[in-house]
Amino acid sequence: MPGARGQVMVEAMVEGIRADLFRRIGAIEWRGGPGRIAGEVDAMRRIAQRHGLRAAETVAQALEGALARGERGPLVHAWLGLLREAVASERQDEAAGRAYAAACAVRQCR
Repeated sequence: MPGARGQVMVEAMVEGIRADLFRRIGAIEWRGGPGRIAGEVDAMRRIAQRHGLRAAETVAQALEGALARGERGPLVHAWLGLLREAVASERQDEAAGRAYAAACAVRQCR
């Protein structure tokens, strides 16, 4: 069945993309400097956008805003935790993006 085989290939590709994003998130936690972090977050946002990972894209975009506002240290680590959760989410549709956008809005109010 070509349809089932194609679905397996798509799922494998998405898992590879998620693995790359997880690796990038982990690498950020060991790096210093907001400029270096912002560039990496932008790259992750573009990867998520290109591959339809709407929840991850939404959180990465909010994290970019947090960095632009001057958030650093533990605040950034909390954002990275939310980004890790968004990447792991099985749902990556528009509804998931809206749900993560709401979570980001709550985080910004803290």
